[in-house]
Amino acid sequence: MPSSLRAPRRRRRPTAVTIHDVAARAGVSVATVSRVLNRKALVREETSRQVLEVARSLHYVPNIAARALSIRRNHTIGIVLPDVHGQFFSEVIRGIDLAARRAGYHILVSGSHSDRDEMLAVLEAMRGRVDGMVVMSPDVAVTALREQFVSAQPLVLLNSPAAGHDAITIDNHGGAQAMMRHLAELGHTRIAFVKGPEENADATERLRAYRRALRLIGAVRSAELEFAGDFSEESGFAAGLQILAATPRPTAVFASNDAMAVGVLSALSESGFSVPRDFSVVGFDDIPIARYLAPPLTTVKVDMAELGRRAFELLFESIGGGAAHTPRHECIPTTLVVRQSCGMPSASRRTNPTSGKAKATH
Repeated sequence: MPSSLRAPRRRRRPTAVTIHDVAARAGVSVATVSRVLNRKALVREETSRQVLEVARSLHYVPNIAARALSIRRNHTIGIVLPDVHGQFFSEVIRGIDLAARRAGYHILVSGSHSDRDEMLAVLEAMRGRVDGMVVMSPDVAVTALREQFVSAQPLVLLNSPAAGHDAITIDNHGGAQAMMRHLAELGHTRIAFVKGPEENADATERLRAYRRALRLIGAVRSAELEFAGDFSEESGFAAGLQILAATPRPTAVFASNDAMAVGVLSALSESGFSVPRDFSVVGFDDIPIARYLAPPLTTVKVDMAELGRRAFELLFESIGGGAAHTPRHECIPTTLVVRQSCGMPSASRRTNPTSGKAKATH
């Protein structure tokens, strides 16, 4: 038969490399390979390195589905945040994702919009689909959610410490007091504060630190120096306009997060005022854009990616430890970052706080 009429020879599909192949090539048992790949138990460093080198050389790909069935794991974690919009939350997610990928885990992300019923629905939807959850609920009382937390489900709470669960918080109090000391050292005595949401744990702690610092530094204490906000740029802008209408005006504005500080800066700029000549403006969080504002924002740095990374590490320990895991509570430190948005109050504003007319705007 002419070669042109012969049926094409089928190519044999390459046989998938199995865990048995890796064990045979490495000269160890299948159980040892499993322990190395799943990090379930301590294995000698030399043996572990040898198994991993063989697995790479053979291009071994673990059967994720089979492994999940055998150890009852999905190698996926759930992340529930008040919102998934904004630089703070995106940085937290980035920190979790980087750590999860290194450990061979995937992530499912959902926003609760600070709504109790929506959070309960999200938690219920994720149950059984993930090996554990990272939950940030500073606006929702943990006690209201306790009945939904399955004791066998590894859980890490962010900014919502609760007995019986791993939790990571931010040193809101220390960070806010450090900022107030800095403003006092510059000579500010009338310091306005733009508050966050009333039910938010972070906002509450930062406000408490502001009020306490006023007593410690001997600054002016007045409810008229506190302005409502909700952590959004829009609320910061509105607060900025209210601050300009105050009599006498403050010389410094401390916004309890950077997003609101951005709004304050915008309100002052549109009204023809200069920062820091007419007002000092400071924030909290040190979101990535803070250093690129005009002027660059003085703020309290929270390592958001580190917050996410530590959250995953605690969750990973809990998943691997099972019932033997002891819940821990960690606090992420904060750092004062001084940039160009604050300075000493001018002599004219110290002697006449209502001075300083708006420049003409175009």
